[in-house]
Formats: sequence, structure tokens, C-alpha cells
Amino acid sequence: MAIIGPLFALVGRFAGKVLNAALGWATILLFGKVPDSKQGVLLLVALGSIAWVVLCVGVIVPDIGTTILGFVPVPDFIDENWVRLAMLAGALLLPIAIGIAGVRMVREEDRPTGRRLVVAVLRGYPFAFVLALTIVLLAGVALVRKGRSLSKHWEDAHVPVLVKPGGYDAVLDQLDDVLEKAGLDLQRRPAPRILSLPPKLIDKVAGRSLGGLVPDRLMLLASPTLEVLVYPSDVAIQGSKDELARARAAIADRLTHAPAYLTMTEEAEELEDGLAAISRSEAPPQERLAAFDEIDQKLATLTVPFDEWETLYRQRLQVERDLLAAAMGDAPGPPGAPGASGTSGTPGTPAGRGGGNGALEGEPSREAQLVGLAWMALLAVYGVSLVLDRILPGRRS
Repeated sequence: MAIIGPLFALVGRFAGKVLNAALGWATILLFGKVPDSKQGVLLLVALGSIAWVVLCVGVIVPDIGTTILGFVPVPDFIDENWVRLAMLAGALLLPIAIGIAGVRMVREEDRPTGRRLVVAVLRGYPFAFVLALTIVLLAGVALVRKGRSLSKHWEDAHVPVLVKPGGYDAVLDQLDDVLEKAGLDLQRRPAPRILSLPPKLIDKVAGRSLGGLVPDRLMLLASPTLEVLVYPSDVAIQGSKDELARARAAIADRLTHAPAYLTMTEEAEELEDGLAAISRSEAPPQERLAAFDEIDQKLATLTVPFDEWETLYRQRLQVERDLLAAAMGDAPGPPGAPGASGTSGTPGTPAGRGGGNGALEGEPSREAQLVGLAWMALLAVYGVSLVLDRILPGRRS
């Protein structure tokens, strides 16, 4: 009999880890992988909503409340009636705390004030109930999806992509195009209803607080070996090891010009806006190249997580690469980039070369072509090294 106690403790710890992982997967299915600054608050809100439902059941059904109290270590000097009063207070006040947390997660300029603030906080009551049921449902769905992934030997990855207002369809179009050019034949369709309906319900109940984190619509790009879910703040990839690596590499290299931020901090997003302005500018190439001096000065003193700094540096190189390629009338860049395919030029001729309408007049000299190719090769080597560092974490020292 002495072994039963430790055995139950071991099973309890394992069950706790599984439950915690399932709740984490469920929140990702609902919201995507949100920015680091919001992950902790979002997890507390999710756990708080479940705790509130448990407290309400314990208060309404005394027998269940007694059972719950049996799992709570209460010192002998504390009367059980005080614990029941604490449960009642928690059932009354916890949704208010959830409503306040939801308001705090909204950008400061978008936060409600006055009467709208009171309404947003009081929305914590219906929101906590709906979120708790949704999280429990999606926890089961997440476990099924994880089991399917394990059976197929699939892997998971997330690419931070903060879609700009009104840019979801454009990001989806460019993402579809990027993956197709990488040789990944994916079919676009709405996400399964079990994944798309909960965000819509949360949006209706939560208003402008946490409702702003869930997508108005959730689309899926899928093939037999790869699935890509597009959230407002995340691209969730699930698939075989080889195709997942190809998808991540293609997104990292070719999604720079989409109407979305690839970083999550305000300082980094300002630099992304600066790079986008250089990319869209109609100024002469030399003037646009000179604009990188200011970008480089800001990069040298920018205090952001290193992953975001690497993303910004990669974007800076990609914009410069596309600008140089367009100036030479050479290799097309990503959709919407300078020199992208489908722009002006005679049929069968790369854009920028037909009829002297390119960024530079005349055919580039052989020396200029060799210098350009050498520069492109160096950028390609750097890009491949970044991709390998992402795919093979063990390479990092």
C-alpha cells in the first residue's frame, strides 16, 4: 500500500502537465500565438475563466462545493464558512478582473473610456463563461490534433505576423502565392467550423477587448502533408518536417512586402514602416539606397528581443536586395516588391528591361552584373544560414 501514494502523486503531476499543455494548445487554436507581452495575461484570463465557472458551480451546488473544498488544503484555524464566503466573493469579482485584463490588452489608443469602459469591464461576466466553455472544448480538439500530428510524424511551427487593419485578405493572397512559388500546392478553404465558430462567438461576447485578438474569419491553406492557419497575429504551420521547413523558409524570404508586421514591439514596427516606405518609394535608386543609413543607425541602437532584431535585419537586406535587383532590371522580387513579376515590360521580357522603361537606362555592363550576382550570392548565403539557425536550434552556440 505504501507505493500507492507516490504512484497517485506521479499520475497527478503527469495529468497536470497534460492539462496545462492542452489549455495552452487550446488558447493557440483560439487566438493563435499572440505577442509575448500578451501571452501571460491571456493565459491568466483563460485559467481565471475556468476557475470562475468552477467557483460558480461550487456556490450554486453545495455538494460540489464541499467536494471542491476537499481538494483545497485549508489550515485548521480557518473556518470552512469563511472559505465558502471567499468562493462566493471570487464568483462575484473574478469576472470583473477578467474584464479589466481584457481592456488592458487593447492598445492604449483603442481603449474605451467613460461609460464604454464600464460596459467593457462588465462584459467580463459573459466573456468568462463563454471563454471557459470554449477553452474546454478546444482543449479536446487540440489533443485530437496533436495525436493526429504524432501519428503522421508532423511538426508544428509559428511565424509571428501581425496583420494590419483591413489587410487579412491581402496577407492571405500573398501567403498563398509565396507558398505556391516555393513548390507547395495548397488549397485555400475556410477553417473547420470547430475552429472558426469559437472566435466568432468570443468576438460577439467580448466586444473590443479580447474580441480584437480573434479573427473575423479564419482561413486554412492545406494539402495532404501541410496545413497553414492564418490568424491576425500568427501563421500556424503544421506538417511534415521537409514541407514545414520549406514553408517557413519561403515565408521568411518572401512575405516582407505583405500588409503585416513581422515583429511585435512598437519600436520594431516603426522600423518596418520605414523599410516599407523605402520599398514603395518612387525616388531614384541612389536616393532610396541612401535612406538605409538612417535605418542602420536605428538598428545599431535598437533595444528589442534578439529574434525581432534578426527579423528586422533580414527585412533590411531583403528590401535592399530587391531594390538592387530592380535597378539592374534583373531577378523579380516578391509580390509587390520593386522589380516584381507582372509589372511593366514587354511579353517574355523581365520587367524593367522592355523599351528602356527600367529603373536604369540601357543594359547593365558585364562588370555590374558580376558585382550584382556576387552581392546576391552573399545575401543568399546569409539568408540560408538564418533559416538553418531557425530549423536547427542546435547550431546556435
